Amino acid sequence: MEPVKIGLLGLGTVGGGTVSVLTRNASEIARRAGREIKITHAAAKDYNPDLIQGLDQIDLISDDAFKVVADPNVDIVIELIGGYSPAKELVLKAIENGKHVVTANKALIALHGNEIFAAAEAKGVTVAYEAGIAGGIPIIKAVREGLAANQIEWIAGIINGTGNYILTEMRDKGRDFEDVLKEAQELGYAEADPTFDVEGIDAAHKLTILGSIAFGMPLQFDKTFTEGIGKVEQQDVLYAGELGYRIKHLGITRKTESGIEQRVHPTLIPERRLIANVDGVMNAVLVKCDAVGPTLYYGAGAGAEPTASAVIADVVDIVRSLTTAPENRVPHLGFQANALVDLNILPMEETETAYYLRMQAVDQPGVLADVTQILGDSGISIEAILQKEPAEDASYVPVIFLTQRIKEKNMNDAIAKIEKLDGINGEIMRIRMETLG
Repeated sequence: MEPVKIGLLGLGTVGGGTVSVLTRNASEIARRAGREIKITHAAAKDYNPDLIQGLDQIDLISDDAFKVVADPNVDIVIELIGGYSPAKELVLKAIENGKHVVTANKALIALHGNEIFAAAEAKGVTVAYEAGIAGGIPIIKAVREGLAANQIEWIAGIINGTGNYILTEMRDKGRDFEDVLKEAQELGYAEADPTFDVEGIDAAHKLTILGSIAFGMPLQFDKTFTEGIGKVEQQDVLYAGELGYRIKHLGITRKTESGIEQRVHPTLIPERRLIANVDGVMNAVLVKCDAVGPTLYYGAGAGAEPTASAVIADVVDIVRSLTTAPENRVPHLGFQANALVDLNILPMEETETAYYLRMQAVDQPGVLADVTQILGDSGISIEAILQKEPAEDASYVPVIFLTQRIKEKNMNDAIAKIEKLDGINGEIMRIRMETLG
């Protein structure tokens, strides 16, 4: 039987890893897929041939990606260029040419997945994207297939390694955000422009996809609430620890009676939770279902070979299903295309969670009474209060409140009123809390 021929777009970190892993494990992969899988064509404008094992076995390497997707000898296109364009045009052209597609491009799927999947459905081909979320962790397969018997209640994930590394260093070594970010860039964990990582955009891309496959709805990236970690200070990490919590940058999607919560933000988690102890650049996703209960998926969220592992697993799945009728393949978003429901994504103001509040208060009687009065009038119950000793010659003292669950809009109103008090200095630091119980 003829090998399945792959056209690879991109020979960067993940592309090079894909060539290396597929070459090294070729016989084992063929045994699992039932056919030999061979990268015959590749396109890249810039790559280092000395770092890629097996590059000499590729028949044709060019700088024209569109030439690869147009080649009639290519069966499956792997898109590892990243970004929105020309990735979108290349994927759509590959589909138009009747080719299956594997991609690690979460941004492309989150923003344009609805259009891409519709085109693939019409053409009878598959678009696979396991590598787009949490690197080598097979979370899409787990949610879409392994948990297919369940109603998924919520998903919470550490799905950006850069942010997790920064928060871990701030906690373990008492370092400041900017200092750790600079080191993360030097180590290659963060890009020269770290906006997507530290502002939560990368995590929001991934959460958008997880929400869709969890609840069977179209992709809606524009409705995902996104907040980064740039405002988290070293003192917040310290106070959270004193109160028995750890701060993680979480993506959370939850089904409620009112609609779907879909949000990315720094979050206090009880330190006893397993996911609270996922440190460094590692990723973890916690899925709560009605039948199986909670399941946790942990592993490397990025890197050449971990991500290549997911890319090649998608290729193997496609090869196994080449003789299967399109309507009998695993649906792109886990639910049959005609069964997707346009569920209501809740605005952040309607989301309910608990809160950590840190404020600078004048060290005199009556100030905290005013604060608690405002919280009470807003229907906000206080879980704990931590008042720190003022620094020498300081006029203000740090005060931390932990609250019970309340709608975001109630908390917004309360914070606005508290910040107007004469006894409160500056803005209030607000971090949301989840027990994940």
